[in-house]
Amino acid sequence: MLIYPLFPLWVFNFINIKLICPIVYASIYMLKHGNRFDVDGYVTGFGNPDWKRTHSAATLTAPAVLDVLEGGATCVGKTIMDEMAYCINGENIHYGTPTNPCAPDRVPGGSSSGSAVAVGAGLVDFSLGSDTGGSVRVPASYCGILGFRPSHDAISTSGVIPMAQSFDTVGWFARDPAVLNRVGRVLLHLPNVNPVRPSQIFIPEDCFSLSSIPSARTTGVLIKSIEKLFGGSILKHVNLGDYVKEKVPSSHHFMAKGNDHAYNIPSLAALSSSMRLLQRYEFKKNHAEWITTVNPNLGPRLSERIWDAVRSPEENIGIYRSVQTELRAALTDLLKDEGILVLPTVPGDPPKLQMDLASLEVFRARAFSLLSIAGVSGFCQVSIPLGMHNNLPVSISLLAKHGSDAFLLNLVEALYDTIQEEAGFAEKFTN
Repeated sequence: MLIYPLFPLWVFNFINIKLICPIVYASIYMLKHGNRFDVDGYVTGFGNPDWKRTHSAATLTAPAVLDVLEGGATCVGKTIMDEMAYCINGENIHYGTPTNPCAPDRVPGGSSSGSAVAVGAGLVDFSLGSDTGGSVRVPASYCGILGFRPSHDAISTSGVIPMAQSFDTVGWFARDPAVLNRVGRVLLHLPNVNPVRPSQIFIPEDCFSLSSIPSARTTGVLIKSIEKLFGGSILKHVNLGDYVKEKVPSSHHFMAKGNDHAYNIPSLAALSSSMRLLQRYEFKKNHAEWITTVNPNLGPRLSERIWDAVRSPEENIGIYRSVQTELRAALTDLLKDEGILVLPTVPGDPPKLQMDLASLEVFRARAFSLLSIAGVSGFCQVSIPLGMHNNLPVSISLLAKHGSDAFLLNLVEALYDTIQEEAGFAEKFTN
């Protein structure tokens, strides 16, 4: 496979990188399946054959795709995604489910499933994906690679089929942190800047209590890495659920009694509820007319949820905006300029293919309580692989304030080798 240089002309240290645009990672003919990113001359398929059948070919290419192409990358193809970006599993009954390279009997994660699999399988050096509710972070975790969700509105989503504009972002995957960083600088139009030492690193113990992965394989690895590189004085343990409950009073509107379960944190479940309801409202505005007119063939696990969104009553979205504003202010005050919040990317192992719905729903509830923190605040987040535990991939996430993408990308590159070394020790002694 040919390898091509990536980087804009103003960067002189070229490296060789291959690009896969969202979504079909093998043969070029698979371009017809498409996903959310427009490429001139091709129908953007949105993961559903009825969408492809009822839409014309794009006449322009999405700016995010143009940026990396103009930087010297070559688009190999498009990849498979979840239908209409409405799931985080990565299963698609129409085009098939991309095989998770780390765990073939597990879901690859979605909705940007094919993009993550292409990188995880070593077919390309990086790929683009979209992240609305977790669609880059989740598959990155499940496939054992790096995945970056940028600050909301930091990268143009023009030419990307909208799911819910209040949360839609263009993200990307890589195996190498230097590639992750450099692709980010192209997409974000950032100059090279020197790394900055983090001022504080917050570890919310309550969030990690949602995870089924032993702490020795997650926070233990990160803590040892931070101590080696920066010293332990910048580490601080917090209870994020209590902080959000106090600082985000509008979230109380979403704290239904049903949220108070042993498997969840009520204030974070409230964030998740507000995000889900606003997503549903915006998805309906974007796509209800097409769905009701075409009555598309949808996968059985998605059909009910999509039609529920279409039939949902009109909402007063003011309360959702208040939650977003209050959470961003609260987390900005917590992290300041160079603070980092550590989170489990997901609450446990990748689910098995065709996992029973009851078990999957508990997992999803926990996952969205974690994913909604960056989603609602608009902060940037990166998922970092931590090797394997019981033959399944493990990850951890770092979150920084809105607009701190360059700081976070540099930090990942600085931490990565030490984290992988500590993860290797932990894997050896805990598996």
